[in-house]
Amino acid sequence: MDIVSLVISLISGAAGGNIVGALVKTISLGVRGNSVAGILGGGIGSQILGGLLGGGAGATGCGILGNVLGSGMGGGVLMVIIGIIKNMLMKR
Repeated sequence: MDIVSLVISLISGAAGGNIVGALVKTISLGVRGNSVAGILGGGIGSQILGGLLGGGAGATGCGILGNVLGSGMGGGVLMVIIGIIKNMLMKR
């Protein structure tokens, strides 16, 4: 994965985390929390997509669009998981 693909993954992940946080306010972590969870999820999502499609996400036939989609979804999914865990811990 080159540096451009990595930056695209991190930005897309942050955007995905914030979009999901805005849509599902009950599990939102705030802008900073959504961004951090999204960045981590974006990197993970990009790697998973690259593994499933063979090679890095930026090097597949999907190109930049596949990288953006995989990272955005990964960022949103990780933000949801962390938000649910946070809410469960707050209820205790």
